[in-house]
Amino acid sequence: MNRLPYVLLFLTCGLFAAERPNVLFIICDDLNDYVSAYESHPQVRTPHLKDFAKSAVTFKRAYSNNPVCAPSRASLFTGVYPHDSGNLFWNKWYEQKTLKHNKTIMELFRENGYNVIGTGKLLHHEQKQLYTEFKNKANYGPYWLKDGKTVAHPDVPQPFAEIGAIDGSYGSIESAISKQTKNEHWFSGDWRFIKTPFNFEGPNRDLTPDELNAKWVSERIEKLDRSGSDQAFFLSVGFVRPHTPLHVAQKYFDMFPIDQIQLPEILENDADDTHYTDLFDADKKGLMYFDLLKKSYPNWQEGIKAFTQAYLASIAAVDENIGRVIKTLDESRFKDNTIVIFTSDHGWNMGEKDYLFKNSPWEESGRVPFIVRAPQIAKAGSKAEHPVSLIDIYPSLVDLCGLEGDNRKNERGAKLGGFSIRPFLEEPKSMDWDGPKGALTMIYAGAHTGMDPDLQHWTWRTKDFRYIRYNNGMEELYDHSKDPRELTNLAKNPEYAQIKEGLKQDLISFGQFDFSKPVKSPMKKAAVKNEKSPMENKDGEYWKKNYFKNNPDADTNKDGELSWKELNDHKKAR
Repeated sequence: MNRLPYVLLFLTCGLFAAERPNVLFIICDDLNDYVSAYESHPQVRTPHLKDFAKSAVTFKRAYSNNPVCAPSRASLFTGVYPHDSGNLFWNKWYEQKTLKHNKTIMELFRENGYNVIGTGKLLHHEQKQLYTEFKNKANYGPYWLKDGKTVAHPDVPQPFAEIGAIDGSYGSIESAISKQTKNEHWFSGDWRFIKTPFNFEGPNRDLTPDELNAKWVSERIEKLDRSGSDQAFFLSVGFVRPHTPLHVAQKYFDMFPIDQIQLPEILENDADDTHYTDLFDADKKGLMYFDLLKKSYPNWQEGIKAFTQAYLASIAAVDENIGRVIKTLDESRFKDNTIVIFTSDHGWNMGEKDYLFKNSPWEESGRVPFIVRAPQIAKAGSKAEHPVSLIDIYPSLVDLCGLEGDNRKNERGAKLGGFSIRPFLEEPKSMDWDGPKGALTMIYAGAHTGMDPDLQHWTWRTKDFRYIRYNNGMEELYDHSKDPRELTNLAKNPEYAQIKEGLKQDLISFGQFDFSKPVKSPMKKAAVKNEKSPMENKDGEYWKKNYFKNNPDADTNKDGELSWKELNDHKKAR
């Protein structure tokens, strides 16, 4: 029997496996452009990402296609635009009528013989069977537990703390330790169900979820390095910070003294020429969070400083964990044959336009850090100018790794929506590629729209402009060449009429939208309840009365009324 063909086949397969690049994919949660490689907040401390950017291409104009966790990640990992799949908000992607017929990038890598490894928050609705090996599911902890309930950090003032244990909480882990009792303490695990005590004292303290994932990924890389295996890998890690609750070690808060915090550029009455509040109630999260933060401090500047400090501290903490992972990779035999991608699922508004949250149509919410190292391809230390978006990651990996096969399980799935970023890796200053001139982002308008893409709010970001089209026909236009903070809406400026119309037509053409459909007006929540919403009550009495009802002893002078000072003093003493 002639064994030569079988030997040659074996050697060919082994050579092919050895030549294929590995991939290390790192994604953060709720991280805007507060990264040293970007022109963002001047006090950002991300030395590890800054060093990484020197070996990679930094995409200055990268955007989320749907700036809220679940749909953004579903779109990223399936390579399908939200408007093409109909997966517009919090649906489980694997049950969605289109995406359940698509392959995630993890599945396509496995079909191509890759060892697919993951840990942390990757898909919002995770499926472990997508991976060869999956370690830890998403964990936003540690959390503060009081009388069996998960609540905000004890240092957070009212009424902001009433938001709850996730979005209403920020502060250092150590600052709450002195307040621990039998019934009030830190815990980790699932914030709703599994409440495992969390110890952050002494040399054998518990690791935070991000530290656990950084440690596990680093050890996994070292194990692969020692194994001698030539099987290519796709290794992905999802870090949760700076997603709320903004709980990290005191040493990171110490990097940003509260009296030295610089505020983002927030123009008084900046929201007056926008149209977001024409369509969303005042108790919409971003609007409500900003209002409650203002009411929790003597002035809004102090509130934004406190939240910004916690956000910057959380970024500094996650940067250290990212640095550990990249350092381990760079000390291994995989350094020169591994594509490394760092990004976030969407950004975050830090009070701009009276908005404190994600899921807005403006730059702060849509822009994400996107830094790519591709050995032998990318021009290290360069910056790409052309707009791209998260939808482009899937086709880029298909191209760069030479993956074969359809991204669909069957014809009921959707085709890839993005384009390979290879042209910008090879020539970062290029404006020429097969993809669109702009980045497309959708803002979900609400259940009353029936998941119809034509009835959502859309924004189109080109190199120099952002065009926003709300589903009621109202528009916003910002000239980034003159106004990078989007302070002046030019939609009604006749000098920009032709530019605005051109951007609108580009948006319609690219998305194949029909904006002529009538939009059913959503019923106002306050009208449905036949009462004022918390935000409509401008003096914040809703929150104070609610606290007084549950804590009558907070009225220390026994006058039958609760002042904000009494409320905050009572909360601190608990």
